[in-house]
Amino acid sequence: MDKIQDEIIEEFSVFDEWLDKYEYLIGLSETLPEIAPEHRTEQYLIQGCQSRVWIDARFEQGKVWFTADSDAIITKGIIALLIRVLSGRTPQDILSTDLYFIDAIGLSANLSPTRSNGLLAMVKQMKLYALAFASK
Repeated sequence: MDKIQDEIIEEFSVFDEWLDKYEYLIGLSETLPEIAPEHRTEQYLIQGCQSRVWIDARFEQGKVWFTADSDAIITKGIIALLIRVLSGRTPQDILSTDLYFIDAIGLSANLSPTRSNGLLAMVKQMKLYALAFASK
């Protein structure tokens, strides 16, 4: 997981301006694994996000796999980054990882307070899924 976070930090390091980083995030939104239409409901909606974000998780062969969607393109890019780091990991790996790339690329410092709260809500939900699967 650290290797992927380091790759993300390196990818963002080529941009000097946050406008360019936002454009890169928008491009990443296209890599987001598609969520099933039946999971684009209130049950999967993340509370605390300014935009609408749906996250689903499934547990297969000891690993957690996430899918998500959002009605905001930058948010889709952010969740794509989180999925890139956390999806396909064991619940314990997800629960114990420090998502240091968020601060390292300046994401938390350059988001509006409401988007920053949304980011925290997305991470919290993904860790809650991992916690639920870890207890099985």
